[in-house]
Amino acid sequence: MPRGVWALPPVAVLGLLFLYPLALVVQQSLTPDGGSGGTFDAYAGVFGSRAFREALGTTVWLAVGATLGCLVLGFTLALIIAFVPFPGARAVAKFIDVFLSFPSFLITLALLFLYGTVGMANGLVTEFTGAAEGPFHFLTTPWGVLLAEITYFTPFVIRPLLAAFSQLDTAQLEVAAGLGARPARIVRQVILPEALPALGAGGSLVLVMCLNEFGIVLFTGAKDVTTLPMLIYGKAILESDYPAACVVAVVNIAISVGLFGLYRVVSKRAGA
Repeated sequence: MPRGVWALPPVAVLGLLFLYPLALVVQQSLTPDGGSGGTFDAYAGVFGSRAFREALGTTVWLAVGATLGCLVLGFTLALIIAFVPFPGARAVAKFIDVFLSFPSFLITLALLFLYGTVGMANGLVTEFTGAAEGPFHFLTTPWGVLLAEITYFTPFVIRPLLAAFSQLDTAQLEVAAGLGARPARIVRQVILPEALPALGAGGSLVLVMCLNEFGIVLFTGAKDVTTLPMLIYGKAILESDYPAACVVAVVNIAISVGLFGLYRVVSKRAGA
Protein backbone atom coordinates (compact mmCIF):
# COMPACT_ATOMS: atom_id res chain seq x y z
CA MET A 1 0.00 0.00 0.00
CA PRO A 2 1.45 3.45 -0.87
CA ARG A 3 2.74 5.44 2.07
CA GLY A 4 0.53 8.37 1.15
CA VAL A 5 -2.57 6.31 1.97
CA TRP A 6 -1.55 6.18 5.64
CA ALA A 7 -1.57 9.97 5.76
CA LEU A 8 -5.21 10.21 4.67
CA PRO A 9 -6.84 9.43 8.08
CA PRO A 10 -4.92 12.06 10.09
CA VAL A 11 -5.35 14.61 7.29
CA ALA A 12 -9.10 13.88 7.23
CA VAL A 13 -9.36 14.27 11.02
CA LEU A 14 -7.37 17.52 10.87
CA GLY A 15 -9.57 18.83 8.11
CA LEU A 16 -12.77 17.93 9.96
CA LEU A 17 -11.74 19.33 13.34
CA PHE A 18 -9.80 22.41 12.27
CA LEU A 19 -9.90 23.33 8.60
CA TYR A 20 -13.66 22.90 8.18
CA PRO A 21 -14.60 25.19 11.13
CA LEU A 22 -12.03 27.69 9.89
CA ALA A 23 -13.58 27.58 6.43
CA LEU A 24 -16.99 28.21 7.99
CA VAL A 25 -15.63 31.32 9.72
CA VAL A 26 -14.27 32.64 6.43
CA GLN A 27 -17.53 31.80 4.66
CA GLN A 28 -19.57 33.57 7.33
CA SER A 29 -17.38 36.67 6.99
CA LEU A 30 -18.24 36.77 3.28
CA THR A 31 -21.95 36.18 3.81
CA PRO A 32 -24.06 39.38 3.83
CA ASP A 33 -26.01 39.93 7.01
CA GLY A 34 -29.66 39.13 6.32
CA GLY A 35 -28.83 37.65 2.91
CA SER A 36 -28.70 40.96 1.06
CA GLY A 37 -25.72 43.09 0.12
CA GLY A 38 -22.28 42.60 -1.33
CA THR A 39 -19.81 39.87 -0.47
CA PHE A 40 -17.34 42.21 1.21
CA ASP A 41 -19.87 44.48 2.90
CA ALA A 42 -19.01 43.03 6.32
CA TYR A 43 -15.30 43.71 5.74
CA ALA A 44 -16.01 47.28 4.64
CA GLY A 45 -18.21 47.87 7.66
CA VAL A 46 -15.70 46.46 10.13
CA PHE A 47 -12.62 48.13 8.62
CA GLY A 48 -14.44 51.45 8.54
CA SER A 49 -15.57 51.29 12.16
CA ARG A 50 -13.78 53.17 14.89
CA ALA A 51 -14.21 50.24 17.30
CA PHE A 52 -12.14 47.96 15.06
CA ARG A 53 -9.34 50.49 14.61
CA GLU A 54 -9.16 51.15 18.34
CA ALA A 55 -9.21 47.42 19.14
CA LEU A 56 -6.45 46.75 16.60
CA GLY A 57 -4.32 49.58 18.00
CA THR A 58 -4.89 48.43 21.59
CA THR A 59 -4.05 44.84 20.69
CA VAL A 60 -0.83 45.82 18.95
CA TRP A 61 0.50 48.14 21.63
CA LEU A 62 -0.37 45.75 24.45
CA ALA A 63 1.28 42.84 22.63
CA VAL A 64 4.41 44.83 21.77
CA GLY A 65 4.63 46.42 25.23
CA ALA A 66 4.18 43.08 26.99
CA THR A 67 6.75 41.44 24.72
CA LEU A 68 9.36 44.12 25.42
CA GLY A 69 8.66 43.88 29.14
CA CYS A 70 8.97 40.09 29.07
CA LEU A 71 12.26 40.29 27.16
CA VAL A 72 13.84 42.71 29.63
CA LEU A 73 12.52 41.00 32.76
CA GLY A 74 13.06 37.48 31.39
CA PHE A 75 16.66 38.18 30.37
CA THR A 76 17.45 39.68 33.79
CA LEU A 77 15.89 36.80 35.72
CA ALA A 78 17.50 34.18 33.46
CA LEU A 79 20.92 35.77 34.08
CA ILE A 80 20.38 35.61 37.83
CA ILE A 81 19.15 32.01 37.79
CA ALA A 82 21.90 30.77 35.47
CA PHE A 83 24.97 32.70 36.61
CA VAL A 84 24.35 33.97 40.16
CA PRO A 85 24.70 31.09 42.62
CA PHE A 86 22.04 31.14 45.32
CA PRO A 87 20.24 28.43 47.31
CA GLY A 88 17.22 27.08 45.48
CA ALA A 89 18.25 28.17 41.98
CA ARG A 90 17.49 24.73 40.57
CA ALA A 91 14.10 24.67 42.31
CA VAL A 92 13.27 28.06 40.79
CA ALA A 93 14.18 26.75 37.33
CA LYS A 94 11.91 23.74 37.89
CA PHE A 95 9.09 25.97 39.10
CA ILE A 96 9.28 27.94 35.84
CA ASP A 97 8.50 24.73 33.96
CA VAL A 98 5.45 24.20 36.19
CA PHE A 99 4.42 27.85 35.83
CA LEU A 100 4.14 27.40 32.05
CA SER A 101 1.17 25.08 32.62
CA PHE A 102 -0.82 27.61 34.67
CA PRO A 103 -3.89 29.18 33.04
CA SER A 104 -3.59 32.91 32.43
CA PHE A 105 -6.67 33.82 34.48
CA LEU A 106 -5.03 32.29 37.57
CA ILE A 107 -2.28 34.93 37.50
CA THR A 108 -4.90 37.62 36.98
CA LEU A 109 -6.84 36.44 40.02
CA ALA A 110 -3.65 36.52 42.08
CA LEU A 111 -3.06 40.14 41.04
CA LEU A 112 -6.67 40.96 41.91
CA PHE A 113 -6.15 39.53 45.40
CA LEU A 114 -3.09 41.77 45.77
CA TYR A 115 -4.05 45.01 44.01
CA GLY A 116 -7.79 44.76 43.43
CA THR A 117 -10.29 47.23 44.86
CA VAL A 118 -10.70 45.03 47.93
CA GLY A 119 -7.27 43.44 47.63
CA MET A 120 -4.56 43.13 50.25
CA ALA A 121 -2.67 46.31 49.26
CA ASN A 122 -5.76 48.51 49.36
CA GLY A 123 -6.90 46.80 52.55
CA LEU A 124 -3.64 47.61 54.33
CA VAL A 125 -3.79 51.25 53.24
CA THR A 126 -7.40 51.72 54.35
CA GLU A 127 -6.71 49.96 57.65
CA PHE A 128 -3.80 52.20 58.60
CA THR A 129 -5.05 55.49 57.14
CA GLY A 130 -8.78 55.13 57.67
CA ALA A 131 -9.46 56.18 54.08
CA ALA A 132 -12.67 55.08 52.40
CA GLU A 133 -10.78 53.30 49.63
CA GLY A 134 -7.24 52.39 48.71
CA PRO A 135 -5.05 54.10 46.08
CA PHE A 136 -4.54 51.10 43.81
CA HIS A 137 -6.97 51.02 40.88
CA PHE A 138 -4.62 50.39 37.96
CA LEU A 139 -5.66 46.78 37.33
CA THR A 140 -8.78 47.91 35.47
CA THR A 141 -6.68 50.08 33.14
CA PRO A 142 -4.48 49.12 30.17
CA TRP A 143 -1.48 49.25 32.53
CA GLY A 144 -3.04 46.56 34.70
CA VAL A 145 -3.54 44.34 31.67
CA LEU A 146 0.06 45.02 30.64
CA LEU A 147 1.34 44.07 34.11
CA ALA A 148 -0.69 40.85 34.13
CA GLU A 149 0.56 39.85 30.67
CA ILE A 150 4.19 40.54 31.56
CA THR A 151 3.80 38.55 34.78
CA TYR A 152 2.26 35.58 33.00
CA PHE A 153 4.33 35.44 29.82
CA THR A 154 7.83 36.19 31.18
CA PRO A 155 8.55 32.48 31.90
CA PHE A 156 8.03 31.78 28.19
CA VAL A 157 11.12 33.93 27.62
CA ILE A 158 13.09 32.57 30.57
CA ARG A 159 12.75 28.95 29.49
CA PRO A 160 14.57 29.18 26.11
CA LEU A 161 17.14 31.54 27.66
CA LEU A 162 18.02 29.02 30.35
CA ALA A 163 18.39 26.37 27.67
CA ALA A 164 20.72 28.66 25.70
CA PHE A 165 22.76 29.56 28.79
CA SER A 166 23.22 25.88 29.61
CA GLN A 167 24.99 25.46 26.24
CA LEU A 168 27.27 28.45 26.82
CA ASP A 169 30.94 27.59 27.25
CA THR A 170 31.86 28.83 30.71
CA ALA A 171 35.48 29.06 29.64
CA GLN A 172 34.58 32.17 27.64
CA LEU A 173 33.27 33.81 30.79
CA GLU A 174 36.34 32.83 32.78
CA VAL A 175 38.67 34.18 30.12
CA ALA A 176 36.75 37.45 29.90
CA ALA A 177 36.78 37.81 33.68
CA GLY A 178 40.49 36.95 33.79
CA LEU A 179 41.21 39.75 31.29
CA GLY A 180 39.56 42.23 33.63
CA ALA A 181 36.19 42.60 31.92
CA ARG A 182 33.45 43.86 34.22
CA PRO A 183 30.21 41.86 34.58
CA ALA A 184 28.23 44.35 32.48
CA ARG A 185 30.75 44.02 29.63
CA ILE A 186 30.72 40.24 29.88
CA VAL A 187 26.93 40.24 29.60
CA ARG A 188 26.99 42.67 26.67
CA GLN A 189 29.81 41.13 24.62
CA VAL A 190 29.78 37.43 25.57
CA ILE A 191 26.38 36.36 26.92
CA LEU A 192 24.01 38.59 24.94
CA PRO A 193 25.23 37.53 21.45
CA GLU A 194 24.71 33.89 22.43
CA ALA A 195 21.27 34.66 23.83
CA LEU A 196 19.92 36.64 20.86
CA PRO A 197 18.42 33.60 19.03
CA ALA A 198 16.68 32.44 22.22
CA LEU A 199 15.48 35.98 22.89
CA GLY A 200 14.08 36.15 19.36
CA ALA A 201 12.31 32.80 19.71
CA GLY A 202 10.84 33.59 23.13
CA GLY A 203 9.88 37.11 22.15
CA SER A 204 8.12 36.09 18.95
CA LEU A 205 6.20 33.37 20.82
CA VAL A 206 5.11 35.84 23.51
CA LEU A 207 4.05 38.31 20.81
CA VAL A 208 1.78 35.70 19.21
CA MET A 209 0.22 34.68 22.53
CA CYS A 210 -0.31 38.27 23.70
CA LEU A 211 -2.01 39.06 20.42
CA ASN A 212 -4.60 36.36 21.10
CA GLU A 213 -4.91 36.74 24.87
CA PHE A 214 -8.51 36.84 26.09
CA GLY A 215 -8.64 35.59 29.68
CA ILE A 216 -6.35 38.24 31.17
CA VAL A 217 -8.30 41.13 29.65
CA LEU A 218 -11.60 39.61 30.72
CA PHE A 219 -10.62 38.79 34.31
CA THR A 220 -8.97 42.13 35.06
CA GLY A 221 -12.34 43.78 34.47
CA ALA A 222 -10.77 46.46 32.30
CA LYS A 223 -13.97 47.64 30.60
CA ASP A 224 -12.23 50.32 28.54
CA VAL A 225 -9.66 47.86 27.14
CA THR A 226 -10.97 46.23 23.97
CA THR A 227 -8.61 43.95 22.07
CA LEU A 228 -9.39 41.96 18.93
CA PRO A 229 -10.39 38.81 20.89
CA MET A 230 -12.63 40.94 23.13
CA LEU A 231 -14.14 42.58 20.05
CA ILE A 232 -14.91 39.15 18.58
CA TYR A 233 -16.59 38.16 21.84
CA GLY A 234 -18.64 41.36 21.91
CA LYS A 235 -19.74 41.11 18.29
CA ALA A 236 -20.65 37.42 18.48
CA ILE A 237 -22.06 36.99 21.99
CA LEU A 238 -23.33 40.41 22.99
CA GLU A 239 -24.45 41.85 19.65
CA SER A 240 -25.10 38.62 17.69
CA ASP A 241 -23.35 40.22 14.71
CA TYR A 242 -21.74 37.04 13.43
CA PRO A 243 -20.46 38.32 10.05
CA ALA A 244 -18.61 41.19 11.79
CA ALA A 245 -17.27 38.82 14.44
CA CYS A 246 -16.00 36.47 11.74
CA VAL A 247 -14.32 39.35 9.89
CA VAL A 248 -12.42 40.33 13.03
CA ALA A 249 -11.58 36.65 13.60
CA VAL A 250 -10.18 36.33 10.06
CA VAL A 251 -7.99 39.39 10.63
CA ASN A 252 -6.82 38.02 13.96
CA ILE A 253 -6.03 34.65 12.41
CA ALA A 254 -4.12 36.23 9.53
CA ILE A 255 -1.94 38.27 11.90
CA SER A 256 -1.40 35.27 14.17
CA VAL A 257 -0.38 32.97 11.33
CA GLY A 258 2.07 35.57 10.03
CA LEU A 259 3.65 36.02 13.45
CA PHE A 260 3.72 32.25 14.02
CA GLY A 261 5.61 31.87 10.76
CA LEU A 262 8.11 34.43 12.06
CA TYR A 263 8.35 32.48 15.32
CA ARG A 264 9.12 29.25 13.47
CA VAL A 265 11.85 30.90 11.42
CA VAL A 266 13.47 32.40 14.50
CA SER A 267 13.09 29.11 16.42
CA LYS A 268 14.92 27.18 13.70
CA ARG A 269 17.78 29.64 13.78
CA ALA A 270 17.86 29.34 17.57
CA GLY A 271 17.89 25.55 17.34
CA ALA A 272 14.61 25.26 19.28
